[in-house]
Amino acid sequence: MLKTDEIKKLIQEDYLCGKKRAARVGIKYYEEQHDILDYRVYYFNADGKLVEDKHNANIRIPHSFFTELVEQKVNYLLSGKEPIISSDMPGLHEELLEYFGDEFKSELAELLTFSAQAGWSFMYAAKNKDDRVFFTHTKGLNVIEVDESSSQDGKAYVIYYYDKAVRGKTASYVQVWDARFVYYYEFDEDENLQLEKRDLNPRPHILKYADGDEIVDFGTFGFVPFFRFDNKPGGKGDLGTSLKGLIDDYDLMACGLSNNLIDLSEGYFVIKGLEGAKVEEAVRNIRVKHGIGVPEDGSVDLKTVDIPYEARIAKMEVDRKGIYKHGMGFDSAQTGDGNITNVVIKARYTLLDLKCDKLETRLRKYLGELIEIVLGEINERHEADYQLSDVRIEFDREVLTNEKDNAEIAKTETERKSVLVNTLLNVAAQFPQETISRKLCEALDVDYEEVKDLLPA
Repeated sequence: MLKTDEIKKLIQEDYLCGKKRAARVGIKYYEEQHDILDYRVYYFNADGKLVEDKHNANIRIPHSFFTELVEQKVNYLLSGKEPIISSDMPGLHEELLEYFGDEFKSELAELLTFSAQAGWSFMYAAKNKDDRVFFTHTKGLNVIEVDESSSQDGKAYVIYYYDKAVRGKTASYVQVWDARFVYYYEFDEDENLQLEKRDLNPRPHILKYADGDEIVDFGTFGFVPFFRFDNKPGGKGDLGTSLKGLIDDYDLMACGLSNNLIDLSEGYFVIKGLEGAKVEEAVRNIRVKHGIGVPEDGSVDLKTVDIPYEARIAKMEVDRKGIYKHGMGFDSAQTGDGNITNVVIKARYTLLDLKCDKLETRLRKYLGELIEIVLGEINERHEADYQLSDVRIEFDREVLTNEKDNAEIAKTETERKSVLVNTLLNVAAQFPQETISRKLCEALDVDYEEVKDLLPA
């Protein structure tokens, strides 16, 4: 078992590691906490000191491109209405739906969403009171994987550390998972790590209950029940350096334009006859009282300037296109020439499809690990021998379509079938009745075997 000093050291190293710092940036941008929120404007005052300008406008609005790109990818990949995990075997299919229904799909969406932000995330396995395994997402930022080569006793562990409010104070806790048990620790007031005082500590992975809440038996998975999913090879998130830079530039251009419109829409004042702190006081009076007093030889002139509106708008448009290109997303604001056919729509999904194709490949392998655990439980319960090859994993993505195009396609298909049916009826006398009947059923999408007994001889 890991020693407490070893656990504390691993937590300290994990919290400060560069990979976790990069992950926190992705999480911040998903939550619309961009660098623009820390933007400040400074100037040199009359005394030559650099001070923050708190009088001129400093609009700080984050634009949620990254949030949109992440939600877009996850929702598009999971947009199909059919179950992702299914089987052609009726008995197995029904069992799989119990494990991988809507609740699992919701957890899977959370896994993909967080891994896109941070670069990786986890599912962990547990069993409910019906002794059925289920999978729950847990954010990977506070999870540490310790492999056999890294631990002092040569065993694999997962450390999960977290804070929670207890009696109005924040307390820190740690869970250490191995192949059989989970150990619960807490930090005391002197930052010493010690085992929590609870009925079962360590606690087995699986608790079996009677009809009520009474625990009657224990069990274990025989492995550490945490399953890591990497968003990209190496556990990289979707933000990246180039995408972040484009979003930051867009924020700066848009907020700079807002500041220009606020500060320069009425021009600026040239004040003569005042010096030093009196100039700053005069500026405040102009803004608040719309007037100031000046010496007899002084004056106030209003100067107007042309706001660089078109240049900023052009740069923002360049940034916007770059964001969707580097983020491999679908820009719903594109208008083109107004001829939005299904072919055009499909072309605009090209980058998003490519991104989802790569993600789907990794996700299929990941889901295979979870399915193996479920199949083992199903086989044990029913004394069966289902294999992974008996299970189908399908992502049926739904693409937006042009309703007018769809109607025209449906009309064309109906006309084609009508011509085919009329042709078959015209030549019916020259072919056997069964041949004509089969061809008519094919044209009308009817199962010949189901209706052949109802057809005239």
